[in-house]
Amino acid sequence: MQTLAQIKREGRCIISKIDGSKTLVRRLAELGMVRGKVVTVIATAASNSGLLIYFQGQRLAVSPEMAECIEVLDLGSLDDKDLVSLDSIPLKKSGVVIKLNGSKELRRRLMDMGLTRNTIVTVRQVAPLGDPVELTLRGYKLSLRKSEAANIMVKEASL
Repeated sequence: MQTLAQIKREGRCIISKIDGSKTLVRRLAELGMVRGKVVTVIATAASNSGLLIYFQGQRLAVSPEMAECIEVLDLGSLDDKDLVSLDSIPLKKSGVVIKLNGSKELRRRLMDMGLTRNTIVTVRQVAPLGDPVELTLRGYKLSLRKSEAANIMVKEASL
């Protein structure tokens, strides 16, 4: 993981963790900046204007101290070689949905269930014989067959 201050190029990132004082964490939560949200880096900390991000329709200038407290997963640095299918993610581990494979009907069904790009998914339980798999995403639990989970390509992340 890297902090928001360590991001070297513009692009989209997912917030994985916010460290710091209770007041800072609460203030950022009031803005909606919590784990799992996507922020877009407009200007890096190394630029003349300082660190600028785009978040929920607003441009925000972030101080270097605050940027050090926000851990992110850079979505722009993902390659296809980094992707694994959701059925191969170990128990209690998380990943970010990057790509959906399969037929058009299956992709639509998965998207209707909330499995869209940049969604954080955590594998909660696996049945004794390995099928189905219980996931947690967007605050609810979802069970999928292993064959369906094999069509979901994710980037493993420690979120």
